[in-house]
Amino acid sequence: MAFYDLSKPERDALVAEINQEIAQDLSQAETERIVRCFSNDDTYVRKTGYLAIGKIFYAQPQLQNTIFSVLKVLMTSEDELIRQTVINAAGEIGKFHFDKIQVFMDTGLFDKHHRVRNAVIGSIKKMGEKNPEPVLTWSKSYLEHPDKEIRREICHGIELRGRTHPQDVLPLLKVLEFDETRRVSETLVHVLGQIAYKNGCLKTVVEHLNTWKNKELVQHALDEIVDVHNRYKKFAVLSQDEAIAYIDKHYKY
Repeated sequence: MAFYDLSKPERDALVAEINQEIAQDLSQAETERIVRCFSNDDTYVRKTGYLAIGKIFYAQPQLQNTIFSVLKVLMTSEDELIRQTVINAAGEIGKFHFDKIQVFMDTGLFDKHHRVRNAVIGSIKKMGEKNPEPVLTWSKSYLEHPDKEIRREICHGIELRGRTHPQDVLPLLKVLEFDETRRVSETLVHVLGQIAYKNGCLKTVVEHLNTWKNKELVQHALDEIVDVHNRYKKFAVLSQDEAIAYIDKHYKY
């Protein structure tokens, strides 16, 4: 039975059981229960597993070395679900200790399976929100990577930090303004739209776009920003008309 087909008490009991089993495996330097959880077809069971690793890492410091050893071994698994969950577990640790798990992100970014690469993007998002400085420094090192998918994934990964602190990610995004790969430029435009609709963000984004040289791309980004203010009108600080008026007044075409 799927996780969310269970009743709330049953889900709570399952979460407690998974936490106990993972802690037991770690304390005995075993992996059987962890592997069973990390390879489960149910996304929410795997999520419970990687959240458990994060909780144990902070609650039981004596198990930290064991956790790293187990994650390192499981990262070599042939099962992409296990590798994906390893990355997500590392991301929980990286919210406060990015230096300790950077190697997992470096490895996962080049994984052969999209699930694992997507886990890196998701981890960049959640780590960048809590621990932006080392995560953004790491991200910057990949923005000019020869592999277009790496550039696109990193661009996507820093989006969440940009939604609340656009000033932190705009200098990184600018590196991509002349990227010739369509998928990269489309992701760049998408991210610029996503970081411009919350309180005070449009001002910061427009000010920065005034320094960009690729006017064609900037126009696409401004169109996306205007469209986002309509699509997300329940969440946007400004109405679409107010966003258009602001851009017309402050963007130096």
